[in-house]
Amino acid sequence: MIYLDNAATTRLSDAALQAMLPYFQEQYGNPSSLYAFGQQAQEALTAARTTVARLLNAADPREITFTSGGSESDNQALRSAAYLGARKGKKHLVSTTIEHHAVLHTLAALEKEGFAVTLVPVPENGIVRPADIAAALRPDTCLVSVMFANNEIGTIQPVGEIGALCREKGILFHTDAVQAAGHLDIDVQALHIDLLSLSAHKFHGPKGAGVLYARKGVALTPLIEGGAQERGRRAGTENLPAIMGMAAALEQACAHRAENAARMAALRDRLIQGLSAIPHSVLNGDREHHLPGNVHFCFEGIEGESLLLLLDDAGICASSGSACTSGSLDPSHVLLAIGRPHEIAHGSLRLTLSPDTTQAEIDRTVEEVTRVVTYLRGMSPVWRDLEAGKTPFVIQ
Repeated sequence: MIYLDNAATTRLSDAALQAMLPYFQEQYGNPSSLYAFGQQAQEALTAARTTVARLLNAADPREITFTSGGSESDNQALRSAAYLGARKGKKHLVSTTIEHHAVLHTLAALEKEGFAVTLVPVPENGIVRPADIAAALRPDTCLVSVMFANNEIGTIQPVGEIGALCREKGILFHTDAVQAAGHLDIDVQALHIDLLSLSAHKFHGPKGAGVLYARKGVALTPLIEGGAQERGRRAGTENLPAIMGMAAALEQACAHRAENAARMAALRDRLIQGLSAIPHSVLNGDREHHLPGNVHFCFEGIEGESLLLLLDDAGICASSGSACTSGSLDPSHVLLAIGRPHEIAHGSLRLTLSPDTTQAEIDRTVEEVTRVVTYLRGMSPVWRDLEAGKTPFVIQ
């Protein structure tokens, strides 16, 4: 099997697994218990919180709240900022058209509660322009949310510029860093980030663990009512094994980030070069400001679902976009947002690498994708019309 869907989820690292194991059957105390066995668990929880804070350059470990993952963190960040704004008479939120659905759907829900939302469009390269964010701001804007890196097309957003703009205007800034954490350098203080979301299973940690960073002074509204865990920000006994695994995975990813990025970027470029040789194909997203392990193409004249199924038969695990919408037959909202027509967006393929990906796997993938695309086009009436000149090609 060749696994090239690391933007969907990653293999648990050995470091994460070893960090988790003691907390299943040996140090299984409840961190909220007052006796020594429980306090040992609390000490481990505090150590993990301190590790995550250090790796994000948070000013205080208490700015770190543990959650179940990126979606929960996004929901809590947006709702908290919205409700803080509402108390000051500010009920306008700004985001972009290429955000993850955890952000977009939360914004849609807030609209139903009476908030106003502006979604800033992005150009074809998939990178939002800070000037467009600035133009969308209003006197009643209480939050700007722009993802750190796009989960589908891999474009890295200018979060530092946007963060500085928001700080100057006194507007809270949230970034969904789920695809960036462990892969890109993140400094919440230098980038003027007030709220940040991340998810462990995107950087070889366990599923079911995430982080919401909230700068000191930004009050969080709990999504879950109950006990006083996480300083009253999230009720429920902390998932200590997963949290310990997450901290270990993030520590390892950050320690080897530069070397992993260089290696994956070289393989990414080799993959792009190989797939670009397929006629009437196009790379999605800016080539330069791009995650080191992300490759996203559109192939004219085919359906992405058929491509994925035939690649699966060939032993290659890939995606056509966000794993959270893979059951949908609708074209990617991200591709539509950057101007790809519906018929082109339907023929998309996302391949995402890990530090374990090999050159041999990349070369085999290029061969198989080329073979499958040729095969699918050979049986496609749409492709026959394109070749016959009855319909003009969109991708030249």
